[in-house]
Amino acid sequence: MRIGLVLMDGQRAKSFEVGQRLSVSIEKVAHGGHFIARHDGQVIFARHAIPGELVEVEITSTGSSFYRADVVRVLEASPDRVTPPCKYSHAKGCGGCDFQHIDVARQHQLKADVIAEQFSRIAKMEVDVIVEGVGDPLGWRTRISSATDDEGRIGFYASRSHTVVAVDDCLIATASVKYSELATRRWPAKSRVEISASSSGERSIAIAPAIRGSKARLTQGPNALKEDVQGHELQVSNASFWQSHELAPEILTNAVREHVRDGDHVLDLYGGVGLFAAAVLDLIGESGRVDLIESSPSATADAKRNFAAFPNVSVRTGDVDRGLDAIDHANVVVLDPPREGAGKSVLEKIVSLNPRILVYVACDPAALARDCRYLAEMGWAMSTLRAFDLFPMTHHVECVATFEPSQNQENKVS
Repeated sequence: MRIGLVLMDGQRAKSFEVGQRLSVSIEKVAHGGHFIARHDGQVIFARHAIPGELVEVEITSTGSSFYRADVVRVLEASPDRVTPPCKYSHAKGCGGCDFQHIDVARQHQLKADVIAEQFSRIAKMEVDVIVEGVGDPLGWRTRISSATDDEGRIGFYASRSHTVVAVDDCLIATASVKYSELATRRWPAKSRVEISASSSGERSIAIAPAIRGSKARLTQGPNALKEDVQGHELQVSNASFWQSHELAPEILTNAVREHVRDGDHVLDLYGGVGLFAAAVLDLIGESGRVDLIESSPSATADAKRNFAAFPNVSVRTGDVDRGLDAIDHANVVVLDPPREGAGKSVLEKIVSLNPRILVYVACDPAALARDCRYLAEMGWAMSTLRAFDLFPMTHHVECVATFEPSQNQENKVS
């Protein structure tokens, strides 16, 4: 398939075909883990590249205004290029760890560049952020969603594909996942295999048809794993969300705890099974309270069991936007929305509660930047921004930002 663009001088730009190979210079990293190159007036988003390199790419797909491609040969390598520790990390290989070919320190810088670019473009705000390393870049992932091929071999999808690449081990999985042992088994063909391992050493496995949205059936291990958070034991059912990095609960709760005081009324939005609620209980004391709102019935069922002995914790199941209508005040608002962010309506309702501070946990810097712009329009400014490499070897990054009313602080990011 070919596409053709019209340049500013009226001439038609050259078009390329899927499978065609080109030599290009890599300019910079883009949101989503691709790298930008240009050839004959066309924009190409390439995987497995590093800025400053000269590479040969193969066109993999076309869009209305750009092409996608994979690096198939490095002509002039960046000094930050390394041999991927995983043998499946290459073009047409596993689509998961798209940064394994990059030195870890450079991975951090590239992620910081993406955050800065998103805030500059979307929030019209210049930020200088350091991505903080967290533990070992391998052996960190406790939640794994695998797929099986036609022969029942377990693996992962290739990038932007329904093709399953069978793998004999996953190097980013924690040892307690025991992925290499799972790879010796034969599984139901064309299925999804969800593996979860807890901080207490438990492991559960659930299987579902590969169809998107299909419900997984537990086949091994407990239905609810036990996780320890700041001295509180939480149960997390198979269908409930939990942070995938083994150190994420500690890292993120510590980032939230520093903003909570004795007696505070804390609003925990998109609160899941109660990660942040559990983390602040000892800080707010008996005079404080937590209202947790979460749309997942599985997660709130867990949360109600987790806080059954705490009368100052309320758990509500439902849409966060509608749930906020029942809240009339909060001192601290903690929100950890899904990838698309909180959105303007939710933020307007939060601001109307006149909290002292808003602590925003975000897995997508673009959504965070957009919501930062909304908050600025409402008279709130970002006071701190931290970024954590909770997804090593991938392009993903986790941010924690705090916001306060503009009149209470200077509009600076530290």
